[in-house]
Amino acid sequence: MNKPKMTSEKGVPSNSRLLMLLGQLERMSRESMMTEAEIARQLTAKILHLIQTQEKTKKEVMSKGSTGMEVILASLENSRDLQTTLNILYILSELLTVGGGRRVAVFVSKGGPAILLKLLISASKESPPSEELMLQLHSLLAKVGPKDRKFGVKARLTGALNVTVNLLKQNLLNSKLVLPCLQVLRVYSSNSVNAISLGKSGAVELMFKIVGPHTKKNTTLLKVALDTLGALLKSKTNARRAVDRGHVPLLLFAYQDWHRNDTRQRHMLIRKGLLASLRNITNIKCGRTAFIEADGMRVLYNTSNECLPVRTLDPLVNTSSLIMRKCFPKNRLPLPTIKSAFHYPLPHVPAGGPVAQIYSQMPGVDDVVDDSDDETEADMENDTENEEDEKDCRAGNDDIETDLSKLRPREIHSRPFEELRVYDKFFLELSEDFQGYDFDNAKTSSETSTTSATKSPRPITVPAVQAAPLQRDPGEGRPASAPSSCRPATPLAPAPASSPLPPLELASIHLTEDAKEGVAKEGVAKEGVDREGVAPGARPAPRGTGLEQELVRVLERVALEADSPLNGGGGGGGGVDEPPVNSTRHIQSPLLVGGIAAARRGGGGGSSAGGSDCGSEGPEEEGPLLEVPDTALLLPLHDPDLYVEMVKGTASVPRYSEVAYPDYFGHVAPTFREPLLERAYGVQRAKIFQDIERLIHPNDILDKVVYDLDIPSGPVIADDGESLKFNSQFESGNLRKAIHVRQHEYDLVLNSDINSNHYHQWFYFEVSGMCVGTDYRFNIINCEKSNSQFNYGMQVLMYSVQEAIGGKPRWVRTGEDICYYKNHFSRSSIATGGQKGKSYYTMTFTMNFSHKDDVCYFAYHYPYTYSTLKMHLSKLEDLRSPQIYWRQDVLCETLAGNSCPLLTITAMPEATTNDHICAFKNRPVIFLSARVHPGETNASWVMKGTLEFLMGSSQLAHSLREAYIFKIVPMLNPDGVINGNHRCSLSGEDLNRQWQNPSHELHPTIYHTKSLLQYLAHIQRAPLVFCDYHGHSRKKNVFMYGCSVKETVWQSNINTSSCDLHEDLGYRTLPKILSQMASAFSMGSCSFVVERSKESTARVVVWREIGVQRSYTMESTLCGCDQGKYKGLQIGTRELEEMGAQFCLALLRLKRLTSPLGLRTQQHFLDVESDLMETRAKVTSSSPTTYVMEEDEPSFQEEVDYSADSNDDDPDPDVEASNEPEDAALHLDTLSDCETANHKK
Repeated sequence: MNKPKMTSEKGVPSNSRLLMLLGQLERMSRESMMTEAEIARQLTAKILHLIQTQEKTKKEVMSKGSTGMEVILASLENSRDLQTTLNILYILSELLTVGGGRRVAVFVSKGGPAILLKLLISASKESPPSEELMLQLHSLLAKVGPKDRKFGVKARLTGALNVTVNLLKQNLLNSKLVLPCLQVLRVYSSNSVNAISLGKSGAVELMFKIVGPHTKKNTTLLKVALDTLGALLKSKTNARRAVDRGHVPLLLFAYQDWHRNDTRQRHMLIRKGLLASLRNITNIKCGRTAFIEADGMRVLYNTSNECLPVRTLDPLVNTSSLIMRKCFPKNRLPLPTIKSAFHYPLPHVPAGGPVAQIYSQMPGVDDVVDDSDDETEADMENDTENEEDEKDCRAGNDDIETDLSKLRPREIHSRPFEELRVYDKFFLELSEDFQGYDFDNAKTSSETSTTSATKSPRPITVPAVQAAPLQRDPGEGRPASAPSSCRPATPLAPAPASSPLPPLELASIHLTEDAKEGVAKEGVAKEGVDREGVAPGARPAPRGTGLEQELVRVLERVALEADSPLNGGGGGGGGVDEPPVNSTRHIQSPLLVGGIAAARRGGGGGSSAGGSDCGSEGPEEEGPLLEVPDTALLLPLHDPDLYVEMVKGTASVPRYSEVAYPDYFGHVAPTFREPLLERAYGVQRAKIFQDIERLIHPNDILDKVVYDLDIPSGPVIADDGESLKFNSQFESGNLRKAIHVRQHEYDLVLNSDINSNHYHQWFYFEVSGMCVGTDYRFNIINCEKSNSQFNYGMQVLMYSVQEAIGGKPRWVRTGEDICYYKNHFSRSSIATGGQKGKSYYTMTFTMNFSHKDDVCYFAYHYPYTYSTLKMHLSKLEDLRSPQIYWRQDVLCETLAGNSCPLLTITAMPEATTNDHICAFKNRPVIFLSARVHPGETNASWVMKGTLEFLMGSSQLAHSLREAYIFKIVPMLNPDGVINGNHRCSLSGEDLNRQWQNPSHELHPTIYHTKSLLQYLAHIQRAPLVFCDYHGHSRKKNVFMYGCSVKETVWQSNINTSSCDLHEDLGYRTLPKILSQMASAFSMGSCSFVVERSKESTARVVVWREIGVQRSYTMESTLCGCDQGKYKGLQIGTRELEEMGAQFCLALLRLKRLTSPLGLRTQQHFLDVESDLMETRAKVTSSSPTTYVMEEDEPSFQEEVDYSADSNDDDPDPDVEASNEPEDAALHLDTLSDCETANHKK
């Protein structure tokens, strides 16, 4: 007898008995197996015995290169004898039972599933079919089916679906056979087409015959049946069939019964299976209706509350929560229209634009919600859970630019130079000969330092509320600020105790003489402390602005600890108990701009600190007077009186008449650290359950509107004193409506951007009338982004007037139980670009106030108003030294008539010789801009740090000014900032999407800024670096987006030659420098891919059209950091300003790297560079949050503790978010400049 040429594993003899038997079996043809059935039975029985008794025989058959499996499968296919067939099936069962998925994969690769299905069809034709054969076939199919990707298609094409269903119908009482049949049906149903076909065959009804109330018998069978039912009900057709047959109440009853009887929690999987079926049924509208009618909300709410104490039952609670939220009736947003409460008429409305769509709506159209939102069943379901993820991944790759012609940066002269000559006036430094400048004089001439517009002393006319819209003269500039001592105070009459305080004209705010003396003494004392506070052995720091002094201390390796001086002279000590500000001034509350009548109306609208405990700080007989700290000495760039003057020259669409206390007092950054909030377990679930209680216990709902901008008579509504009072009628304020929903709970609605119907994210509002020791819950209910850093440690910001009066004027991170999740308010398809079925999101936080009847302000991020910018620029100009070339021009006027400042900063030439003047004019240009998106206030704080450093007196700042000419547009969107917009200007458009073709009428700041860059390109002076400062709401740390041909091609499927990928890698230099010196900067989060959706952004247009290789968007987190010495901390103004200063230092090092001969001899710079490298996030014993950073630290992951369905805009509500990480370092290829998903810059 010839032995088959079969191989086996090492150490197993090839002439073993098993191989001999397999060889004999292989030589038996189909005919011989029929004629010699007994021999085939004996051979297969012997093989089975060997496999069952000797483990090594299994290895022989399944070893790599062995033909044993082919022999067995061929014999199975040729066998016509029942016992032989059963023997072979037993052999396969033994082989596939152990060995893991590898053996099953081998079986699938050899065509095993198709042979089994073919055998199943032939066996079903027997009458009656062999029960044992069917049992073994289905058991094997249940094992191998999940490993075969095409198993469902094979089963459908062979007709196996009906065979299994019919077999199940005929043997419902035979649990031994039913179990494998159910397991195979579960595999069949994973294919959506199969699920529909099985539903038509009656599989759904069969499952409901098996599923029932609590029982102790056949629990394994019941679990598999529920898994199968859940897979079948993913099909809308089957779900609708289950609803029509009245199965929803049965599922609820069964779940309630299992919950009641499963006291030892032994059958959680059965309960979970019942919930999974309910979850899939409620993916369709009729399923949700049936669920509500069957009182499902109350059933799941009560059972979930009973499960809460048992941590292991959290999966049940989470799924129940998901179902209840899905079935919660969709409500309309409590607004008359989703359009902004304010309107600004545009000079013209571009056809087809977003504003044109808003204007084209017919009168009376209800744009808050439309009927179609409730009919989108298809949007609520996906048959394949991973389908959307794959789609999102493909969409991300599809956004990458693949047109090589667009990936080649080149200078595009789209405008003739004759048109651009008008911009000569903004580049006087390139033609100035400085012959009239006296280098020996301490003051520079006004001709070279500032434009005449900024020196204009003309008065500011402020109309009354009823006056016509503000008309501003184009030449009007910054108002001059008179000394506070020159402005007499207006006599104030005491206000009646029962009425709110009368408004104060801000012109009457004065600093008392004794207070001024105290300020002077305080300043001298603090100056002495600061001089003595430098660490021993450190080099003395030069005098200059606060941030610069602090940064120099950092460079000299003096650690920034909690007790370090704040802003170079004055933040006080460390911790919460830092000393308060002692110098004071007297003001009246509320703060109203002089000459404008109070805009607040209603019984409680004027309540403020002055009428409560807040006023106890001042003399009682003064009544309306408040004694407040004077922060002008603490903050070098802040002057309350000057700020008021700047407010008077600011034009707003709502004609704001009030000044917010935080903007008036200023912000002294706290010296204590503010860690990321560690979220308590289950807090999001608890908040959602509280929302569900509104439906279950409607009698507890007050639903009382307490603030509404849509009321013509005034937003503040008369109140009986039981509710908090709200206000947002001040610069950058945003709160449209406040509703008192329960005793200590308020729903808040944000205002859309003007001339828009969405972009709800930025908020800034005032709250008063609170009690101490009460937990107030605030819900911002019309957020639009699908996720937020509020889920990952970010807190809201609060400013307490009582704390400010007590000497601590500052914004602090606050709030507990913060979370962000999808709510039951439906978004109109008008606002979602035609997408239907979308919901808003809720950002909720709980606040326990420390002072009774305080006046507190809440904000999304540290506010930085347009008037604050004007004040800072005025103070910077006053503080400049003769060695600084400073010029402030008005680049243009905005739609509302506000000026857009353009700054020029560099070093004065050392002399008027030709060499010095030539060197002065040939300095490279650095072009910086910020705040194109009003809600990204962190960009302004970074810009403030940059400006303070540039205007400082340190040798580093001087070297930087000597190295470059800085052109800076510190606020590209003044109108949006002033009016509390989040993203748009008054044109209702995102200005960072208008750079390709800006309109001089609708986008003047972008039009003229681009013109400046085009002018520079025409005269061959294109900037060395262009950087647009932004804020990022989805990621941590600070990072950059740049433009690279090579990296874009790498992330796409472009076929290109190596010569097309030739590129100077200099675009990476600046981010790399920043990653080496700035602890908050993350190189790993940077991206240099060019996306199609970003082709109209500043970064891409300046790179592509102006030819600037180093064209960047610098993103600063709104939340905090996960690396470096700031790891685990929320970001504050100190860190943001520090980042702005470190950006300057990076430019200084870039200068040395790009032109080493120019700076190599400057020893002080070499010393500082060495210090910079040494102070890169070291381990210190006093700072547990610092650690040694690795280069390009790997991306981090965060997890939300519970499946709250706050996924991105996934239309499949059935995809749970349980334990899904927030990949805050999303793959950089698909990231946008500032945002992802729906909201892009």
